[in-house]
Amino acid sequence: CHQISRKCRCSLAGSLPAIGSLNASYSTSLSLPSPYLMVPPAERKAISDVRRTFCLFVTFDLLFISLLWIIELNISSSIWESLQNEVVHYNYKSSFFDIFLLAVFRFLCLQVGYAAFRLRHWWVIAVTTLVTSVFLVVKVIVSSLLSQNAFGYVIPITSFVVAWLETWFLDFKVLTQEADDERAYLAAVNAACERAPIIYPRAVSDGQFYSPPESVAGSEDDLDEEGLGRRAVTAQEKEYVRQGREAMTVVEQILSQEDNWKFEKNNDMGDSVYTLEIPYHGKTFILKALMQCTAELVYQEVILQPEKMVQWNRTVSGCQILQRVDDNTLVSYDVSSGAAGGVVSARDFVNVRRVERKRDCYMSAGMATSHDAKPPSGRFVRGENGPGGFVVLKSSSNPSVCTFIWVLNTDLKGRLPRYLIHQSLAATMFEFMTHLRQRIADLRPSLRPHHHHHHHHHV
Repeated sequence: CHQISRKCRCSLAGSLPAIGSLNASYSTSLSLPSPYLMVPPAERKAISDVRRTFCLFVTFDLLFISLLWIIELNISSSIWESLQNEVVHYNYKSSFFDIFLLAVFRFLCLQVGYAAFRLRHWWVIAVTTLVTSVFLVVKVIVSSLLSQNAFGYVIPITSFVVAWLETWFLDFKVLTQEADDERAYLAAVNAACERAPIIYPRAVSDGQFYSPPESVAGSEDDLDEEGLGRRAVTAQEKEYVRQGREAMTVVEQILSQEDNWKFEKNNDMGDSVYTLEIPYHGKTFILKALMQCTAELVYQEVILQPEKMVQWNRTVSGCQILQRVDDNTLVSYDVSSGAAGGVVSARDFVNVRRVERKRDCYMSAGMATSHDAKPPSGRFVRGENGPGGFVVLKSSSNPSVCTFIWVLNTDLKGRLPRYLIHQSLAATMFEFMTHLRQRIADLRPSLRPHHHHHHHHHV
């Protein structure tokens, strides 16, 4: 069954248009395949890089054997006489012509099977390699090739070795790599961005200046029975609320699985970046930092006032609230500034975001959505975020410190090699923390001179 579903999937993938991206073959990140994830058509290459390399090698095989055969034809007499001898008066025992035909047979079978039909199975190469091996072994046993000249050794050995190299390459490189890419792709794994800019916007979009009503478990649906505040009414609004809740659930699950977070990097301020593979969404990055200020302050700056973030966080170039759906949910439009010296152009995002306040923590969770007010435009590449957000945890022992957690799962689209993006992501998250600490320090020079200087000393 798995085999069958994989087959339909690859025929679907094969029919989508190609994209000349640099390095999709470096998909280090795997995840569980999603049965019901829609494949964004533009992102898929018609033929993967490893497979293209394989087809190139198959062509090399044909040309190399042809070259050897032509040299062999030229060795004793003129090329035309040799052609008479080997082709017109073909003799299985003494002629090299059939080894050339064998190379042509391999070439045609493999190119038709793996380039034209893009098969995901080894049977074609199994047939060609078996035929080649049997044929060559028999030929070497029966024939008088070896007495003719050095090419009696070289040509059979070369075609034998090349045939097996093709088999090895297809089986150990092409098929495994494509299976990985498939999983990663279906899991929408292309996580994150080259440098800071691309990411924050999605994570910080909630320009609320008020505090959301405290949510009590189980009572979400009857929160506004008394007619207080905004309520989701239309089907579209209810869908936004549902997406916000879904993102919130995923973020809560990520927080609850802290034991499974995989440590990636830390900086000298003691902040750490972790990753976690999530079903259907792929690699998620998690920044965890301890901050020397109250939870409320971080909540105000990061979660409630994204419009203000443009002032202190250079990586965000715009944020606009498109719609307030209800007291906890809104839809925002965010633009990141370009990054990495222009390697990554600006991205824009449309996110739905839900803000909740639970006993000792503030949470904001969201994910990509669509809104009529901002369809994708030609100006920016539209990025897409998986579930993520910000969490600010109060410390039970000391109210003047808090833990800040940023969960990030984003697909920048465009043609960026995934592994490069992953490499630079931790640096990006640390850079955000530098901005945030600077902002907190600037907010309270009068309140805490000591803290202010201490901060500068650190940075």
